[in-house]
Amino acid sequence: MNAQSSQQQPNDGRHDDDAALTDFLASLMDYTPTIPDELVEHYLAKSGFQCPDVRLTRLVAVATQKFIADVATDALQYCKARQSAVVKDKRDKQQKDKRLILTMEDLSKALQEYGVNVKHQDYFADSPSAGLDPVARDE
Repeated sequence: MNAQSSQQQPNDGRHDDDAALTDFLASLMDYTPTIPDELVEHYLAKSGFQCPDVRLTRLVAVATQKFIADVATDALQYCKARQSAVVKDKRDKQQKDKRLILTMEDLSKALQEYGVNVKHQDYFADSPSAGLDPVARDE
C-alpha cells in the first residue's frame, strides 16, 4: 500500500504543476503586456519562430518585460554606486541636484551580468556640424 501511495504522490505533484501551468496560460489571455503582441510577433517571426497561439506570444512578452526590468534595476544600482562614489570624493562641494544620470557604462555593466556584451563607440564632435549630412552642413 505504501508503494502505491508513493507512486501517486509524484503524479499528484505533476498534476498540480500541470493545473498551475494551465491556469497561468489561461490568465495570459486576459493580460495585456507592456510590450505589444505585434512587436513580439515581429521579432519572433524575424528569428524564424511562428506560433498562432497568443498565449505563447504573451509569455515571451512577459519574460522580455522581466528581463528589461531586471537590467534596468541593476543599471540603477550601478548608477547609484557611481554617483555616491563621486559625492564621497567631493565632500566639500554639496550637490543640490540629486537626479540620477544613467550612463551607457551603467547599462553595459548591468547587461554584462546577463551575458550581453555591449561595445559602444566613443563619439567625438570637433565642430557643431560633425555628424550631419554633407548637404545639411552647407546650409
